[in-house]
Formats: sequence, C-alpha cells, structure tokens
Amino acid sequence: MKSLALAILLAPLAVLGAETGYRLDKSPHEPTDLVSLQTGAKLYVNYCLGCHAMQYMRYGGLEELGLTEQQIKDNLLFTGDKVGEPMKGPMDPKTAKQWFGVAPPDLSVVGRSRGADWLYTYLRTFYRDPKTVTGWNNAVFENVGMPHALWSLQGERAYDREKREWRELSKGALSQVEYDTAVRDLVNFIAYVGEPAAMDRRAIGIGVLFFLGILFILTYLLKKEYWKDVT
Repeated sequence: MKSLALAILLAPLAVLGAETGYRLDKSPHEPTDLVSLQTGAKLYVNYCLGCHAMQYMRYGGLEELGLTEQQIKDNLLFTGDKVGEPMKGPMDPKTAKQWFGVAPPDLSVVGRSRGADWLYTYLRTFYRDPKTVTGWNNAVFENVGMPHALWSLQGERAYDREKREWRELSKGALSQVEYDTAVRDLVNFIAYVGEPAAMDRRAIGIGVLFFLGILFILTYLLKKEYWKDVT
C-alpha cells in the first residue's frame, strides 16, 4: 500500500489507454485454493485498495475464504473500518477526482469484465517508459494511466514494442516465479470477488443436470409402459 500511495500521487489512476494485440497468458488461478485466495486478499488490501475500492464486496464476506473475523480485523481492515462495511479503502472518491481528474474505477467486477487471463498478463507486463507522466507503461494496455503498483515486488523492466523483447533494469523483492505466483493469487481473489458464488452455482448446475438426466430416463420408461398396449 505504501508503494502504491507514493506512485499514485504522480498521475491519474484511471486505466486510460489503447488496447494492444499483446498475446495473453493463461491465468493459472484456482478458485478452490483458499490459501491462494487469502494471499490474494492480503495483496489487494496492501497494494490496490488504497485507490481501487470493491464496493460490492464486504469485509465480512472474506470469511467465506476461511478467514475468521479476528483475522480480518487484524490483517485486512484499515483504521476505522468495520467488518460489515464494503471494501471501500481510505481514499474518498471525490477527493481522488479532484486530485487526479477522475476517480479510480471500482474493481468489484473487473474479473468478469476483463477476464482472468487479461488481468494476469496485464499485472505482469508493466515497463518503464520516460515518455509517460507516471514513468510507466504496459504491454497489454498501451499508455495506461495507472502506475505499476507492484513494481517493488517485480522490479523494473524495459520493453521494446517493435521487437517485443523484455530487459531487466532492476530486481524486485521477489523472483520472477515468486512474482508470477503473487499475481496468480491476486487475480484469483479479484476473479472470486467478481462472482463469489461461482463454485456453488456450478455445483448446483451439475446437480440439476444430473437430476434432469435421471428424470428423462424415468419419463422415457413411463412413456414406454403407458404406450406398450397401443398399436
């Protein structure tokens, strides 16, 4: 959160820019991995929630990820926030709009609108660009207005758009494998918030299809029994 707070003072936070044809990597996230989801929630609170709220998700809803109310209070709540409140973060939207010209977008459903593959690739393809206001750009989202909130973890890289070649400028706190894992966890959490009931809905859907299959067989057998004497 500290690195993000320093970075966002330099430029607008809205994700503004033109999409590119950069190839998206397959997101390895797993919606049933509670440890990954818990880690992703912690990453989001520390690096994203300072600017990007999740107003359709309440802190109390994180108990569905296996966290206790006390763990949420100790590790994921800002001062003054309550477990029953939405994940709004400390930044007031009106103040943010005055500072940056536009309020940072809410990310409650970005996992559904963008997709996990886009998010996974986007968060791993920031690079240094002295031509932009923030000093950052993105291979997936050219001329993006958001700075690289996770740069202290990933490090700094340069990117040649014509050759599509990457070059390391400085190391971050994590290795490349560790950073990719952290992004997977973060994307896992963002995708979960976009549709918390996705796994339950799928399970119910499978159950309904199984029931309909059994009902079809019984209906067919009943039909044969009913019409067996009809010539």
